[in-house]
Amino acid sequence: MPVTVTRTTITTTTSSSSGLGSPTIVGSPRALTQPLGLLRLLQLLSTCVAFSLVASVGAWTGAMGNWSMFTWCFCFSVTLIILIVELCGLQARFPLSWRNFPITYACYAALFCLSASIIYPTTYVQFLSHGRSRDHAIAATAFSCIACVAYATEVAWTRARPGEITGYMATVPGLLKVLETFVACVIFAFISNPSLYQHQPALEWCVAVYSICFILAAVAILLNLGDCTNMLPISFPSFLSGLALLSVLLYATAIVLWPLYQFSERHGGWPHRSQDVSCSRSHTYYVCPWDRRLAVAILTAINLLAYLADLVYSARLVFVRV
Repeated sequence: MPVTVTRTTITTTTSSSSGLGSPTIVGSPRALTQPLGLLRLLQLLSTCVAFSLVASVGAWTGAMGNWSMFTWCFCFSVTLIILIVELCGLQARFPLSWRNFPITYACYAALFCLSASIIYPTTYVQFLSHGRSRDHAIAATAFSCIACVAYATEVAWTRARPGEITGYMATVPGLLKVLETFVACVIFAFISNPSLYQHQPALEWCVAVYSICFILAAVAILLNLGDCTNMLPISFPSFLSGLALLSVLLYATAIVLWPLYQFSERHGGWPHRSQDVSCSRSHTYYVCPWDRRLAVAILTAINLLAYLADLVYSARLVFVRV
């Protein structure tokens, strides 16, 4: 749903706009010569080189290696689709809102490539012996970093600014929704082993918090991508404000309960990493349970801050329907 962003007001409008915050040449090869088109070509090239380097030597093994390879292949594929749509002028026929989809994807891609740029070298590259495979893996990491910067630059270029007509996902609350869902997905990856939380009802509650908040934020994103915000029984602004408040309250309980029951001896936790025997062994592509617990605690704090910022912006911005 297009929105006009003012200093403290977001006003729903029915204006049409071609592009993501700036005019674009629709259905022409000249679209590739525009700054945004050149930036997307850089994204396409860097992700293609990253997965090609790794694939040529088979330098991806285990969950972390598979995650990195998936990231580069996925980002390459979707970026290619976006370029084809813009080159052929198919924005009107695209099944999702073109005002919201490209910047939503660019934000996710920046976070995906950032995670791959950190995870791949720390869990895989450092364990490789010197040689061709290691050189290719290091080069792939460098191109992953370039892709991350390119996607982040697109987000910075196309995000909502005062006086512009754009989609909700280009606003700060919209981008925070992307961050919230991405962090929740990473949390789910770390708690994929049920033994980390099934022994305590309080920890199961934390998992329920992560799931509930993820679903609500994902629904908000999907409603915008599908231009279906008018399907809610309440106004979309009210839904956003209620979502942010509820998520803050739920995450406030998780930020207390997760560390308390994971790291307090009184509640059956392990305060020191040395108490986890599995962490004393050096394994390639492996993250020990204690490190997973710590990672989830940190990510819970990050998401709580994101929801707090979301709540602040939702309270400051006034939505006026036309």
